[in-house]
Amino acid sequence: MGQHKRTMGLDIGMRRIGVAISDALGLTAQPIETVQVSPRGGKAHIARIAELVAEHGVEEIVAGVPLEMSGKAGTMARRVRRMLTQIEAATGQTIIELDERLTTRQAERALKQGKVGWQQRRDVVDQVAASIILQAHLNAQAR
Repeated sequence: MGQHKRTMGLDIGMRRIGVAISDALGLTAQPIETVQVSPRGGKAHIARIAELVAEHGVEEIVAGVPLEMSGKAGTMARRVRRMLTQIEAATGQTIIELDERLTTRQAERALKQGKVGWQQRRDVVDQVAASIILQAHLNAQAR
């Protein structure tokens, strides 16, 4: 088995972006960082994601888009898509969108079951959600 392409998973929030990356074989998702979203239209968070893409040799990005329970794109989904457009421009990558309606709740539940304290949970929940999004994509690719 040779090197697989590295894939990045993003869980985009209005305050934080969870980032995960696939292992060299493209089998598992590893949480790597929580990027703080720059206030008042700043672009430091976009630049940081572009740095991580270059640093890890990422060739594919998947991001969760929070659709409404009806499956339609509401206000949050539109905001996330605006940010994804900026990330695409900064990285030169086309981003694959995945429905992520329940990933943050899944991440919270997993961390609670792992007995992670609330303060620590708050710091890593976005990374874990990004890992869940990325793992779902990797599993689908493997099928």
